[in-house]
Amino acid sequence: MRPKICCLLFTTLVSSLALSACTEMPASSEQGFMTNLPESIVAMAGPNQDLTAVRLEPEDGCLWYRHVGPVETTMLPLRTADGRPICTKVVEG
Repeated sequence: MRPKICCLLFTTLVSSLALSACTEMPASSEQGFMTNLPESIVAMAGPNQDLTAVRLEPEDGCLWYRHVGPVETTMLPLRTADGRPICTKVVEG
């Protein structure tokens, strides 16, 4: 059985959990990007972010996307339309 990924959004630093959506952990490409981003994450993500190149960073539990700029390509935190980072926790079952 594959682990599940749960996306967590918080309204403020001291608030309780605002939204949680769990789904099966998607498969990853050779580069480590999720090959099929869950609809719940797509719905949460703000505009102008490359949703074809998203990965889960185990160090912070947040989703990061590849940003290709005019000078360099770098990974940036995936954020909601109002700027909150989209972070996760992995649960078994």
